[in-house]
Amino acid sequence: MAWTHTVLLTLLPTVLILIVLTGVESAAVKDGKDSKAQGPSKQVFVPASDASNFFKRRARRSPKTYEEYYAEQRVKMAANERRREHLEEQSNEHENYLEEERDEQYERTRERNEQWREFNYDGQYPQYPHHRQYY
Repeated sequence: MAWTHTVLLTLLPTVLILIVLTGVESAAVKDGKDSKAQGPSKQVFVPASDASNFFKRRARRSPKTYEEYYAEQRVKMAANERRREHLEEQSNEHENYLEEERDEQYERTRERNEQWREFNYDGQYPQYPHHRQYY
């Protein structure tokens, strides 16, 4: 019994809304009573014959004017220039990074070699076999 009350309470507002909305005139669908379009819809809706003639007329693409072609070329050239500049900037950044890395590596190697020489050299003679005196 309780479920019938629940169903009726949910269906009642739905029915009331539908009854109220039947009197409202829809903006998307026309009844055909008013064949003359008024206001902004006059610009959007055209008779079917005019619409079919428009599409027949524009079936083939008309050739571009020189200005359109030139404008497209300028846009493409500008995009290519931006792309080239971006790639050049990236390349320069990478080269700078590699140069810094090489410099740091060279400095570390030089310091390591210097420390090794200082550690292994006792001040009297170098630690090479051909410099040693044999008695």
